[in-house]
Amino acid sequence: GGLILFAIFSLVMDVFKIGYYSSFYSCLSAIKIIYPIVQAIFVVVQTYFLWNSAKDCVHVHLNVTRCGLMLTLTTNLAVWMSAVTDESVHKAHSKLKKNVTEEIFRWFMKVGMRSSSAEECNCNSQLCQIFKNGYFWLYPFNIEYSLFASAMVYVMWKNVGRFIDHHSHHIHHLKFRLFRRTFFVGIVLGLIILVSGLGVLILYEVQVNSSTESSNKSQALTMYYIFNIVCLGLMSLVCIGGSVIYRFDKRDMDRHKNPTRTLDVALLMGAALGQYAISYYSIVAIVASTPRDAISALNLTYALLMIAQHTFQNIFIIEGLHRQPP
Repeated sequence: GGLILFAIFSLVMDVFKIGYYSSFYSCLSAIKIIYPIVQAIFVVVQTYFLWNSAKDCVHVHLNVTRCGLMLTLTTNLAVWMSAVTDESVHKAHSKLKKNVTEEIFRWFMKVGMRSSSAEECNCNSQLCQIFKNGYFWLYPFNIEYSLFASAMVYVMWKNVGRFIDHHSHHIHHLKFRLFRRTFFVGIVLGLIILVSGLGVLILYEVQVNSSTESSNKSQALTMYYIFNIVCLGLMSLVCIGGSVIYRFDKRDMDRHKNPTRTLDVALLMGAALGQYAISYYSIVAIVASTPRDAISALNLTYALLMIAQHTFQNIFIIEGLHRQPP
């Protein structure tokens, strides 16, 4: 389901890209227009393949299967790196245009700081601008799709030729009811936090980008940090509570080899390392800075809570992944 969601947005991004590049095809190479078309075909074919074959354990033509899956995995990683690079260069160009004059920007373009020949073409029509802004904002979905697909293909690659243990032949059907009291309360609280977070983020962006007064920006930062500190504190307490409840659980830990679970844990810890690094550098910058005001204190608290929350959350999730079914 998650793969299909990201695939749909990736296809929309490809449509926007095709529309954007088609707006001035006369000054572009044909490969710029062909690339999003081929990428859209790849997304459709791969999503269909994973939807039908993700649960397969292949035991014939092992070498050919492994080779094909590894080729698909590396293709996804290449698409991911390309999308990240394009997004970064696009942001760099946008920032460069804001900070330098038109003459200096043209000089930078001449000496080789252009990302593609599309930057040389004029995008003056409103439809062209819509296509350009649309595919730029949809880049994160394409990035997530590539990572999502890479993880699923990796699990399939690990399962090639694998024999399932006899103890795991029993299929446990977990019953999920939406309006059961505990599930319903959790979903409602989660939606409230999600909507509140979006509202705070929109207010923060509007006040910081539109206001020129430092007092308004300070208020926006204070609101942003206080909301995140409260959310991180609640999440940390909930994760600690969940880990404590696990101590009273009578189920045994599942120590058997499981490629999917191993990948889940590796991706979980790898993703947390990036947030740990950001929080660490934030703490160092705050401690080294001289004017220590309320914003700095809130930022320091936010960075420390971010480390604590990710630690407690990872412990809770990893313990849950290793629990035997009820």
